[in-house]
This record gives sequence, C-alpha cells and structure tokens, in this order.
Amino acid sequence: MRSSHSLPDRFVLNLQLSGDLSEIRDESSSLPFLSSGAPLALQELLFILDQAAADERVSEVLLEIGGLHASPAKICELRSSIEKVRSGGKKVTAFLSSAEDSDYLLASACDTIVMERGGYLLLDGLKAETLFYTTPLGKIGIRFQAAQWKQYKSGIEPFVRTGASREYFEQIGGLLDEVYDDYLGYASRRRGISRDSLSGIIDRIALISDSRAKTLGLVDSAASSWELKRAMNRKITGKEPTGENDALVSGGEYRSAVDWPMKGDGDERIALITLSGPIVRTAGESALGMGEGVDVESLRHSLDAALDDKKVKALVLRIDSPGGDALASAEMLQMLDSAAVKKPLVVSMSGVAASGGYMAALAGKTVFASPLTITGSIGVYALKPEISALVAKTGLGRDVVTRGRLADANSPFKPLDKEAYRKFVAASGEIYDDFIGKVARSRRMPLTEVDSVAGGRVWSGTRALKAGLVDRTGGLFDAIHAARLLAKMDMSKTPRIILYPEQKSWIEMLVQGNSAGLPGMFSAAFKKQLMQEFLPVRHLSSIAAFYETLMLSGRVHMMAMMPSEIIIE
Repeated sequence: MRSSHSLPDRFVLNLQLSGDLSEIRDESSSLPFLSSGAPLALQELLFILDQAAADERVSEVLLEIGGLHASPAKICELRSSIEKVRSGGKKVTAFLSSAEDSDYLLASACDTIVMERGGYLLLDGLKAETLFYTTPLGKIGIRFQAAQWKQYKSGIEPFVRTGASREYFEQIGGLLDEVYDDYLGYASRRRGISRDSLSGIIDRIALISDSRAKTLGLVDSAASSWELKRAMNRKITGKEPTGENDALVSGGEYRSAVDWPMKGDGDERIALITLSGPIVRTAGESALGMGEGVDVESLRHSLDAALDDKKVKALVLRIDSPGGDALASAEMLQMLDSAAVKKPLVVSMSGVAASGGYMAALAGKTVFASPLTITGSIGVYALKPEISALVAKTGLGRDVVTRGRLADANSPFKPLDKEAYRKFVAASGEIYDDFIGKVARSRRMPLTEVDSVAGGRVWSGTRALKAGLVDRTGGLFDAIHAARLLAKMDMSKTPRIILYPEQKSWIEMLVQGNSAGLPGMFSAAFKKQLMQEFLPVRHLSSIAAFYETLMLSGRVHMMAMMPSEIIIE
C-alpha cells in the first residue's frame, strides 16, 4: 500500500476494466495476497473516477479495457463518470485489448482510443440468449409444474417450454432495440462517424484489424501496452521509466491512498447500502455458495447500524438485483419501509432492479434509474419439480404413511393432483396481488394501472420513468445529492459516505481473532477463482442457483425473479 503522501506529485491513473463488473467487491471471496489483482467493482470505479476528477495530482487517466461483460446501465454510468473527468480538463485514454462491443462502447467515451498492435476488434452487435431444458430433462424423467403471474413473467419458460414465447420476444426485443440504439448513437457521435457507417461495420465487417480500425475512424492509433505506458511515463517525468520514477498508479494503489470512498469535510454522514445479487432468505442460500447475493439478515444488520449512527442523516439504497425469493423480498421491503420513516431513503438503481429487486426500491422517497437500467418485471412465478418418470425408469420403490389428506401432495416423486395444483396456482396469485398492491401504494397509482405495466413486463429506466415506476433518471451521485437535500444537510460541505454491508477481509478476521469462518471463506474464494478461470463469461443466468435449490429440495419455490439478464458482449 502507498500512503497518501507517497503518491507522485503528478501521475497517470491506470485503471483496468474487465469481467462482469460486479456492483461491489466481496472482500471475503478474494484469495489472500491475490485480491489486488481482482477486477475493480463498479462502485470502486465510480468513486475513484469521482475523486480523480478533482485531484490535481492526476494528470490523465488510462483505462485498459478488455473482456468487459457488463449490463448496459453500468456501462452508461461509467461513461458519465469518464465524461466528468474529461470535463475537468483531464485527458482520458482507452487502451483496447481483445475488444468487443462492450469494450468499444465504453472506450468511445474517452478522448483517445489506442488499440493493441496486431489485435482485432470484434464488433458484431448484441444478443440475448436463453437455453431451454424441457426436452433434455424430460428424457431423464424430470418435469416441472409451474404457476405464472402473469404472461410476461417468462422465468418458467426454460423448464416448461421448448422455445421462447411471443411475450418474451416482445420485451427482450424491445430492450435490445433501446440498447442498440444507444450504442450506435453514442459511439458514432463520439467518434465523428455516421450512424449508418457504424451499423454497416457491425453488419458487414465485424472482425477488424488495428490498421483497418484506424482507417475507419474507430480508433486513433495502435501500440503495445508497454509502448503506451512508457510514452505516458516520459510525458509526466521527462525521463525513461524506471522502478523509481514510475508515474503510473493503479486503481488499487489510488484507492488505498485517498479518503475512501469520498473525502468528507463535515461530521454528517450518508449510509450507502447495497443490495447486490439474487435475494435469498439466509446467507447459506447465496448463489453458488460463493458469497454472491443478499440475504435478509445482512440487510437487517446494515439498517440497524445506519439507524443507530446519529451522524448518518440519510440512506441511499443502491440496487443491482434481479430479485429472488418472494417472501424474503417482501420482508426486506418491510424493513426498508420502517427505516425510511426514521431517516430519508433514496434509491439508486444500477444494472438491474427487477422483480424482488424492484420491490425493495418501493421504500424510496425518490427512485433513480439509469436510462438503461433493467427494471420492473413485477410478477411472480412458482416451480415444482416432479420425478415420477425418473422413478419409473430406475425402478425406485416408495411407500408413504401419512396423516392428513395433503401431507404428501408436495412430494417431488409425483405431480400435484388437481386440487393441490389449484392451491399452488392460487398461492402464487395471492403473492402477485400483494406485490402490485405494494406498488400501487408506494407509487400512488391505481391498481389497474399498475397491473397494466406489471405482469412480468421488463422496462428500461427511460420507459420505467414514463410508466411511473421510477421518479428520475440518474446515477449514484445524483441519488446521493437528492438524499442530502431531503435530509436538509449542509450543502456547503461534503458528507462522509459509510458503506454497507460492512465487509471484513480474511486478514481482518484473523487480526480480530475470528478464525472460525476462515476455512469457509478460503473454500468459497477458491471456488470462485476456479469458476472465473473455467467459465470467465456467465453463460448461465443469475437464477441458476435458485434452480439448483429447487432441484435439491424438490419443493415449491415462489420467486419474484427476473427471468434472464441482458449483457453486452
């Protein structure tokens, strides 16, 4: 680590952007001594760029972009942060390595784009993909019974259909149209080429060499990473770079050397509480057992700490969640509503705030969404596996003794009978009615109007604003500013930002004598590292863990969950 006084008087801030661009970094899932090599999370990048914009020591910013797989809203918010740095008079350079559409879209926000010499751009457009498991599972004797509220809630489709429904194509097609329109409009405008030219490159060329990319106006130059960094170093120091006059500072080094996450000059505080990942009831149900997802108890601890801190004047709830367990989502909203009575609460939606994630947003006095935030998906579905055909294939015998007519109705060894299935559908319908009732009360909309924009429909932030589901479009810092106004804080001073949930790294647990949880942390970190090595791109939906839970338990699960993700690749 570098202390603040050891940073050079002038330096280039060197940030690396790759991978899934998670909302926050899970410190407990980082392997010891290797955490510094982990990709920066979105909130880390936003706060780093915000500080760099006003830091006189930062001469310019170098973004090394490659293999970025992020939601459109996250790329949009990062673009805004880059523009803020540029508006402060600092040059921002993008270095592209093995770049695709998402990498190029972000790079187009920079002053200059340098492409890796000898490399290629792969600009082939956008896609959303869903796999259907009904037929292969049926061949081994596994089937699902489902309840769907309503027709646009397509999360059940991979398990009960062999292809997508008309409603799925309608809403996913609409979202892709919006994202593609933003992509073509923004990138062509920033690069000074026509929209039709960029569209033609994507449709007819796609794979573009460094020399041709420069000829087409897509990039400014080509160089190796080594050449570019040496040139930047000479520009700052006037000398050939050595270990003693290195003028490039990494994002991790910069974060360690500044007041984190924001330099405050007063006693007042704002609590930034993040809901990131699928919503589950308990920490043990977190997705894939690797620390991803948010559970009820974690949110309770965060709210209790923020409410008990008398210096915390307002709460900002940052949501990047496709939803999850319906009852857990409802319990979280109840806690958030109670907290909002005590201190002003503003919501900032990140990449996705859908289904149960949107339900949590209902507690906000003001709700912000990025223009491309995937939101809405107000609906519920339920799935129950049944393996009677598998039992028949294997010859498994089963005798059951019951007391109570419906005691064995929910067994995975047989399908629900007519009466049990009716109760199954009715129960999910009651949860849906409760959901839209909550939306109607929070958004002050007639129930019929809510139902017309609900039913599982998915909206972009811009369209959600028109539909009355959010209040304003904007990013994290817009929400923080609104929270300060609501709490009537001193606007002449910058408040301290307190991040929740509080995270403890393996070394903090060791220092504090809490070694009991270390084996589990190491195990989760190794699993996550292996998954990143062998499956660097998430081809599976974020709801995969819920389907795993469903198969293992064999029981009915009610979900307020968005059916799929849209990632720019």
